[in-house]
Amino acid sequence: MSDTDVATPTLPLDRGASPLDPPVEYARWRAEGPIRRVALPHGPVHWLVTRYDDIRAVLAHPAVSSDITREGFPNVRAGTVTRAPGSFILMDDPDHSLIRRMVTRTFMLKNVERMRPRLRQITDRLLDELAERPQPADLVANFALPFPSLVICELFGVPYADREVFQRTTKVLVDLTATIDEINAARDTIMDYLLGLLEEKERNPGDDLFSELTVQRIRTGELTPEQAAGIGTLLLAAGHETTANMIGLSTVALLRHPDQLQRLLAEPESVPAAVDELLRYLTIVHNGLRRIALEDFEVGGVTVKAGDGLVIPLQSANRDPAVYDLPDELDLSRAARNHLAFGYGVHQCLGQPLARAELQIALPALFQRFPDLTVAVPYEEIAFRRQTGVYGITELPVTW
Repeated sequence: MSDTDVATPTLPLDRGASPLDPPVEYARWRAEGPIRRVALPHGPVHWLVTRYDDIRAVLAHPAVSSDITREGFPNVRAGTVTRAPGSFILMDDPDHSLIRRMVTRTFMLKNVERMRPRLRQITDRLLDELAERPQPADLVANFALPFPSLVICELFGVPYADREVFQRTTKVLVDLTATIDEINAARDTIMDYLLGLLEEKERNPGDDLFSELTVQRIRTGELTPEQAAGIGTLLLAAGHETTANMIGLSTVALLRHPDQLQRLLAEPESVPAAVDELLRYLTIVHNGLRRIALEDFEVGGVTVKAGDGLVIPLQSANRDPAVYDLPDELDLSRAARNHLAFGYGVHQCLGQPLARAELQIALPALFQRFPDLTVAVPYEEIAFRRQTGVYGITELPVTW
């Protein structure tokens, strides 16, 4: 099938009248077959993998590459894409694992568990401040976004007063309508900021991730400052953008399912499982993971050739009826720990212990503090972010 075949559908991004659900095309395509051709918005045609088991197999396959510099890689934007130094999520092993291991310790479960008292302090303070604001108040601007931003700033040693730099640039980096020039300019802005911060850490190191990279990696020659800044760009963006959008979307989902909200509040011991069900149900990676085949292999009985691009919609896997009973229903009693919201394989999200902990603390606290929380606009008027790589809500006016 040629890249100009008019019968090839375009990768769906519009969620229509059900903005908490994946595009309706995925359910139909899963039923029709495990893999099909799909065009990206700017034209190129690649393989789309639709089913849970096949998506796991592809993400774990040794002949599948995440290296965006390879010719034919399914980039979401037209034009030449460059990779920031140190951006290990866009690399293959051994480079990927070498760099990833340098920051793994920070996000290990035992370290995140020690952070929980501080996460609760930040949550309580933000909710105190929210309670004093005029109503309606924007939950995104006043809670969902500042909570993970504060956490990531403290963890990395970034002054919270400088948060506008990475919040503004991240919005561009995940904007699917942004041009390559806009993407590169935003990345250069955050890289320049972090290079300056690393120089300050060299003079005055503290107890934070960027100081650790400076003292243990840059001074020893294991990393260049540019690589460390690239790592920081990746982690700052991922560390606040994803959790912020999950808090906003989860708030809407729970308010639309009051029986499930009551379960969340009535059964504190079930909160971890409830958060995993919300992660499965909402799956905020909006435009799919992307890979390229390094050699021929089969997916669901179809041969993928070396050099073929693959688009992998995690939201399709997480709504697969072969894996989950009634997958389009939000059921906080469901055992959904096997969801793929964090990806799968060697590139599975490094920060998932922190993301889970943040959600497990923030969501119950929000509804315990404001038991009569209400969205102040009709559901149809909620500002969902439909043209971003990370799905979410731009603004959520609430009253209580």
